[in-house]
Amino acid sequence: MSERLFVLLQHVLPKRELTRLFGLIASLRARGLTQWLIRRFIARYQVDMSEAVQSSPLAYHSFNDFFTRALRPEVRPLAAAPLVCPVDGAISQFGQITRGQIFQAKGKSYSSQALLAGDVELARQFDGGQFATIYLSPRDYHRIHMPCEGQLLEMSYVPGELYSVNPATARGVDGLFARNERVVCVFDSVHGPFVMVLVGATIVGSMATVWHGVVNPPRHESVQRWDYRQQQIRLQQGEEMGRFLLGSTVVLLLPADAPAFNPVWQPARSVRMGEAMAF
Repeated sequence: MSERLFVLLQHVLPKRELTRLFGLIASLRARGLTQWLIRRFIARYQVDMSEAVQSSPLAYHSFNDFFTRALRPEVRPLAAAPLVCPVDGAISQFGQITRGQIFQAKGKSYSSQALLAGDVELARQFDGGQFATIYLSPRDYHRIHMPCEGQLLEMSYVPGELYSVNPATARGVDGLFARNERVVCVFDSVHGPFVMVLVGATIVGSMATVWHGVVNPPRHESVQRWDYRQQQIRLQQGEEMGRFLLGSTVVLLLPADAPAFNPVWQPARSVRMGEAMAF
């Protein structure tokens, strides 16, 4: 299938209904069917189960349990760096936020204000700052970790579309990450404020955080906000902060005076949670 046709099909497919269906299948505890799905997935995407705490497919009662599997701590050591990569995946894009615009793909960008559900004051804190967009493919580890120690300030659920977030769609759909459903998590740190945006996608059954649990479903029609400033929720560098139930993308926003990105980083480069992201 051509890339153009793939993108065009996404405009007409019933993405929300497909997502509900896949979410239901992924949550089933169907024994033989569940084990068959897991084994086919491992073979199709060449998942390295030797890294998992539970390496046997028989240990997982549902596809979601398998998909959000924990890894052995020693396979993702934390680099001695002020900021570490929060996920396994591939770098979609990274760089400077210029005049409030975030680069998506050749000829395409979107505003930080749109990504942050129209929050002008929050977006202003990242004018001249940096961003990193990391795509998690189906084979990747799907828990999300803290790039540095941080105190949770607020979280928002932003309703939206459910386009695929793979590289082909990023090249073909304008403002993709600011159009899709997403969860916006705002933290404070020694480097200043930073934001982690968990972007939903087609067949991403739900997104969850460690302090809230499953954020979606239900899928609300309006923006939902939670303020955590009085709860003193502090997470350490490398600590889990959330997870995807089926794969997606994380967009990280950093202030202007944050440490500079690792010079070996480049678009399409594979990255692992815990490696040095910035020095």
